[in-house]
Amino acid sequence: MAKNILITGASGLIGKKLIPALQAQGHKISILSRRQISIKDVNVFLWDVYNQTIDPDALKRIDTVINLAGEGIADKKWTNKRKQEIIDSRVMSAQLLYKTIQETKAPVSTFISASAVGFYGDRGDEVLTEKSDSGNDFLSQCCVKWEDAANQGKKLGIRVVKIRIGLILSKDGGVLKAMEKPIKFFFGAPLGSGKQWMPWIHLNDIIKIFTKAVEDSQMVGAYNACAPFPVTNKSFTKTIAKKLNRPVWPVHVPKFVLNTILGEMSILPLMSSNTMVQKLLDTGYKFDYVHLDDALNSIYTNS
Repeated sequence: MAKNILITGASGLIGKKLIPALQAQGHKISILSRRQISIKDVNVFLWDVYNQTIDPDALKRIDTVINLAGEGIADKKWTNKRKQEIIDSRVMSAQLLYKTIQETKAPVSTFISASAVGFYGDRGDEVLTEKSDSGNDFLSQCCVKWEDAANQGKKLGIRVVKIRIGLILSKDGGVLKAMEKPIKFFFGAPLGSGKQWMPWIHLNDIIKIFTKAVEDSQMVGAYNACAPFPVTNKSFTKTIAKKLNRPVWPVHVPKFVLNTILGEMSILPLMSSNTMVQKLLDTGYKFDYVHLDDALNSIYTNS
């Protein structure tokens, strides 16, 4: 059955691909934007998360909300101010949406929120499922608050789905662009120990997972959104280098170097998340890309 879907964060890596994918399935799309833009066959409404203002007409006849809003995690150095912006942009967006749903009595029955595998923090080789506890670092606590904000919909009888997204592989952005840059310039080397697990996923699969969450009313709660076979940082680096016909240095980039360069943000390339996706597989979801080699082949062949 066709849905009337409202998407926030529609200009991001996921949103840009998700809109046409959902339209292809017959769904009608509206978006919330900070500025007036034009997208073919899409209704655009304005909002301001920080000032908690929104066009109330945005939620008319909407039955499904997909909340992708949030400041970029790695866009700027993690000052105290920036960390608060990262949290507020996620929490306050959900708060504003739910407030408007209640005030306008919008017929929203499904709320799908982005989250991240950063929920678990740096966990070494520990096998992580959706039942695993959260970590204690900034990124983990950000994800906890993000998901808690999304969960407020349960009090309204709304089906809440939280997609804990892994490291997205795409020719248009995501982690791959950052990782391949030093390799292209012959500076490729594993980071830290190189043993940390990297829960990667192809952008195509992320789009399919969100689409399934829209259409499958049995999906509820948190889902790890990563390929079934995570790889170590060392293996990830070597595989990219092979695709680019570049060498990988036998030395590793020490943690203290990354800490010096990135500060607290060094947790991003150094944390280990051995994330399992059995809950997602149990829904009947079938991945387009199970192995890293195939995922990178699709990206570099089509670039």
